[in-house]
Amino acid sequence: MDDHQLVKECLKGKTAAQRMLYDRFASAMLAVCYRYTKSIADAEDVLQDGFVKAFKNLHQFKFEGELGGWIRRIMVTTAINYLKKNSRYNSELVFGDEHLHAVSAYQPHMALEAKELANLIRQLPAGYQTIFNLYAVEGYNHLEIGKILGIQEATSRSQYARARGLLIQWIEQKNNEQKTTVYAR
Repeated sequence: MDDHQLVKECLKGKTAAQRMLYDRFASAMLAVCYRYTKSIADAEDVLQDGFVKAFKNLHQFKFEGELGGWIRRIMVTTAINYLKKNSRYNSELVFGDEHLHAVSAYQPHMALEAKELANLIRQLPAGYQTIFNLYAVEGYNHLEIGKILGIQEATSRSQYARARGLLIQWIEQKNNEQKTTVYAR
């Protein structure tokens, strides 16, 4: 069943269609949610809330874009709202200039697997991680990120640069550790 027909069946209240929609998008959307949270349990909570919102607002889907993209935007918004509301993340979701790391223009040449890079991104403080994901992964621009997070565009730019700088620093360290290991053999 194509997305257009699937949405129509879901809007009619057919549970089989609703289950099919969930099954079609759940794993990809869980990955989206996990990029913003620090645990799989939190990602699953966000996923659940996001699908509740998606089903509740499915009548607003206009078939002008991809259904998966529409659901993805709901998941990203739900994840950001979860971070803002959850006290564990609230203390890390700070966009001030305290505890900032120097930004490096150097770009290390190291082949990282996607999983390794994703793990490094997950180690960023929640504020850096959120902005990095919104800009580098989701494709939002800094003006849009500022509106989403209620911060200045310049703050988004600087936090992204600092997140990128911190990732470069960690990659450099990892690269140096690998060189040391090779030479020690």
